[in-house]
Amino acid sequence: MSVKKRLLIVDDDDDLRAELVEQFAMYNEFDTEDVATASAAIAATKEKDFDLILLDVDLPDMLGTEACQLMRKAGVGAPIVMLTGNDGEMNEILGLNSGANDYITKPFRFAVMLARLRAHLRSFEQSEDAVFQIGPYTFKPALKKLEQEDKSDIRLTEKETNILKYLYRAGGIIT
Repeated sequence: MSVKKRLLIVDDDDDLRAELVEQFAMYNEFDTEDVATASAAIAATKEKDFDLILLDVDLPDMLGTEACQLMRKAGVGAPIVMLTGNDGEMNEILGLNSGANDYITKPFRFAVMLARLRAHLRSFEQSEDAVFQIGPYTFKPALKKLEQEDKSDIRLTEKETNILKYLYRAGGIIT
């Protein structure tokens, strides 16, 4: 059984957000959470780790680019992919300069977006910023440790870290 990737979908368009949640649900590899505002997204990233954030640029309470910058300053290392109805080179540059990993213009084909998101997820899993949920533990391979809420951290050896990474990626660890 493979581990589901945690996606945060942030868009104020209720119909689009519901459609994206429904589309991702068709694949057994994703666990989605969705919110309509930047402030709700920022709060969600403080409460839990996500593997990828899909973030609309035009949100009612602040621009997605500003929210992206705030998330990065708060230590969010997961890939952030900006969604927008605004095309043009300058908007894309602003999105990427805010800390986003990618920029997708609406309307988009879901299959193409899905392929791009999977590519970002593969890259992120190999990065130093990767964080994995293993049962009640948060596994941080770069720091070689398991963290458990309200308890002390468990330091891991290099070998233990590599075994956990291998098992997680192979789907041998169920969260």
